[in-house]
Amino acid sequence: MKRRIGILTSGGDCPGLNAAIRGVARSAYELFDAEIIGIRNGYGGLIDGECQEMSKKQFSGILTLGGTILGTSRTPFRYMQVVDENTGIDKVAAMKKTYRDMKLDCLVTLGGNGTHKTANLLAQEGLNVIGLPKTIDNDLYGTDYTFGFHTAMDIATEVIDRIHTTATSHGRCMVIEIMGNKVGWLTLFSGIAGGADVILIPEIPYDIKRVAETVETRAKSKKAFSIIAVAEGALSAEEAKMKKKEREAYRASLPYDCISKRIAAQLQEMVGVEARHVVPGHIQRGGSPSAYDRILATQFGVHAAELIRDEVYGVTVALSGNQIIHNRLGDIAGVPKPVPRDDTMIQTARNIGINLGD
Repeated sequence: MKRRIGILTSGGDCPGLNAAIRGVARSAYELFDAEIIGIRNGYGGLIDGECQEMSKKQFSGILTLGGTILGTSRTPFRYMQVVDENTGIDKVAAMKKTYRDMKLDCLVTLGGNGTHKTANLLAQEGLNVIGLPKTIDNDLYGTDYTFGFHTAMDIATEVIDRIHTTATSHGRCMVIEIMGNKVGWLTLFSGIAGGADVILIPEIPYDIKRVAETVETRAKSKKAFSIIAVAEGALSAEEAKMKKKEREAYRASLPYDCISKRIAAQLQEMVGVEARHVVPGHIQRGGSPSAYDRILATQFGVHAAELIRDEVYGVTVALSGNQIIHNRLGDIAGVPKPVPRDDTMIQTARNIGINLGD
């Protein structure tokens, strides 16, 4: 029995997307008679009907390739059920029409939180949907790890390693801003791996005085440099008490365009050390996936093909321990996955003397 499978990548790019696409396609060709329909630029392509049948050779040589051969875009979930005022397009109706017009038997969506919320919406609308969890933030509920996370962790760790040498040479306090607006998994893991002295994450509001104490103590003990890893979404204890709009207004009033620049300026003033900030930014999302992410993305893709073979839909693939499993989309879509205060990595950081700002 032939099955027509639509594949799209949505949201921010990350290493491992092409490896996952390849895993779905190659295993589908092995397990059953398959036709793969590539959907361009995420849900936008599904809405506009930007689809085309792909050949087997298009999945060759992409295992190590960063980014996504299908292109991606962000279509926020909050707008999915809102009819466009300019075009009059009903996005959900348009996606269902494309699904039917392309005679798809299943839609495979590769993405993060927003992607999974839309995937769940389409499943509720009666489409056969399977999700694959990707994000460098590792903030998707129900899976131990998402593909893309380990590569970003390797890159962020290398950044910290390289900053270490220049910080040591010049006796500076270096504040390195790691991606992670809502969760601190990436900052926590790379901070520990890179030997940071202070790690600040959104889940633990920080007291700048506590951070200054660590920098000052190191300076007095003839350790002239300090390394601070801070998540882009880290909050001070004062900011954590504010409502979102109040916090946004407060930050807009400050002369700093990012959290790392702000902390570096505060520490220079409070402690008197020479402080600099570093923002590696999208470097953390680019380039070839690590060996771990190539394997994980391939495993996720293979399991998706197995689910299609078995006609199991309305689910997303996940890693639990050493097992590749799947969860119901309705159980995980929109569910946050912050770093728990009692997480073993938090305790590991504390037990080796890393200051978490509290």
